[in-house]
Amino acid sequence: MDNWIVGLMLIVSALLLLAGSLYLIPAMGKYLEKMAKFLGGFQALIGVIAVIVAILSMLDSVGLGNVVLLIVGLILAAGIMSAIPALGKYIAKFTKAMGAFQTALGVIALIVGIWMLLD
Repeated sequence: MDNWIVGLMLIVSALLLLAGSLYLIPAMGKYLEKMAKFLGGFQALIGVIAVIVAILSMLDSVGLGNVVLLIVGLILAAGIMSAIPALGKYIAKFTKAMGAFQTALGVIALIVGIWMLLD
């Protein structure tokens, strides 16, 4: 799978994870925060798509962007992923533990996403 798809998904997912901190960006933080609030309504859907894109791109090769996208996708889709019969309980525990690092993961996802788009 192309790197630009993973990079774009990382940037969109990062905007959702950083929704509470985007107002700190001087020039365009206000507009990014509005966009993140709009995308917040689609958080679970974006999370599921991010997990699918990460898994499909891992079939080709495993890289930093794929792993970060998988983690971020699981965090965004926590509410839906917990409904999976065999793995739901473990995924819920994982996403709850990683949720404490939401801002840090958002910054990492944003940096890796921009890096993958420029590559």
